[in-house]
Amino acid sequence: MSNNDIFKKLRVALSLTNDDIIKIMELVQFKVSKSELGDIFRADDHPNFKKCGDQILRNFLNGLVIYKRGPRPPKQDTSKPKD
Repeated sequence: MSNNDIFKKLRVALSLTNDDIIKIMELVQFKVSKSELGDIFRADDHPNFKKCGDQILRNFLNGLVIYKRGPRPPKQDTSKPKD
């Protein structure tokens, strides 16, 4: 299964639009255009088909976590105070 297949299946399963995906990518400061997304979601034999690289899928998944759960809370210092 290719990255394109995984990305397509997640998009359908979560009912995401291209605008939603762009917003998700912006949550991790990763820029992607609508035309680039369109090329990724095309059929394999289409002349404008673009392979989805690991970086795009990784950033989408990291952004999806923030989109669904919210940003990670700041770490609290658990060390004991010095006297």
